[in-house]
Amino acid sequence: MNLDDLVDAQSVLANVKAPNKKQLLQDLSQALAKRVAIDHRIIYETLLQREKLGSTGIGQGIAIPHGKIATLGRVYGLFAKLAQPIDFDAVDGQPVDLVFVLLAPDHAGADHLKALARISRMLRDPQVVAKLRGTETAEGLYAILTEPTGSPSASAA
Repeated sequence: MNLDDLVDAQSVLANVKAPNKKQLLQDLSQALAKRVAIDHRIIYETLLQREKLGSTGIGQGIAIPHGKIATLGRVYGLFAKLAQPIDFDAVDGQPVDLVFVLLAPDHAGADHLKALARISRMLRDPQVVAKLRGTETAEGLYAILTEPTGSPSASAA
């Protein structure tokens, strides 16, 4: 699964300003609602319920909030680079500045897990993260996110 299957150029946001985690999730829910034609409150509640199970802040300034919504037809993603890091209750206690939201339909078990694994792998690559943090435009971020990955043998190592 490639990230361009999950995000398009309009689903990559740069310089997002939010004072806290709840406001960020509300803002990103509104941005996603325009793309998936689902009420932003449903998206927000879905993400908030997942956060109540445990923070999706995976450490090193990265969060991957995600959830399932029955009426979705496929898996969708949205990437945001924050203007200022915010507290996200991440596992390492560090503030978050890179956020990848993932929404999937209820029936997308394997696709949802594959997408989460793909995003997590990419965001754990220090070179990719450095490029994302060094890029100021949505266009530049989108280009980094959708770069072709290395050969299968390189990613298996």
